[in-house]
Formats: sequence, C-alpha cells, structure tokens
Amino acid sequence: MTRQQFRELPRPELAEEMEQLLVSRFRATLLMDETEDLPLDVSYFDLGLTSLKLTEMRQALEELLDLSINANVLFNEPTVGRLLDYLVDAVSGPSQEMPGAAPSAN
Repeated sequence: MTRQQFRELPRPELAEEMEQLLVSRFRATLLMDETEDLPLDVSYFDLGLTSLKLTEMRQALEELLDLSINANVLFNEPTVGRLLDYLVDAVSGPSQEMPGAAPSAN
C-alpha cells in the first residue's frame, strides 16, 4: 500500500492497516513466528531489536510510506505502539512534515 492509499483511508482503518504493517515488519525483523504476540507497549530494544536493525526498519518504512522519519523519532517513540501513533499522525496529517521529521528528499 502506498502513502497515498494510506492517506485515503479513514483514520480508524489507517491505524489498523498501519498496525498490521508494523507488527508484520517487527515480527520478521525479530525472527518471530506469526503466532507469537508482539507486545505494542514494550520497548523494541527489550524485545531484542538492535540499533542497526532499527535503522534498517526505518529506511524500509521511509521507502514504503514515502515519508522521512528522523532517527530520533525511533528513540523517542521506543515501542511499536508509540511508533504506530506517530506514523498514523504523520500519514493522516497535512502534507507538511511532522515535528522531528527530517525534510523530505522529494
């Protein structure tokens, strides 16, 4: 799904789709089985994610969502749930960049 497709969704559906995307990506990165629960309120570092893997995930999300995500956001939003909230706001908000986001390369 593209950023434009995400933006066209009503906010509740956007949050649901974004959560599925993030949970899927985090599970794959953490080598978790699909049946394993991924807690949304636990720091991803406590779940075993490294800074390098987090940087790779940020790059993949930026590409997928066509959105610049400042690395500080990942450390200020240290759980999947908080990152989810940030991304939903970033995608559903106006076209301008979110506070703390790096300027768009477009």
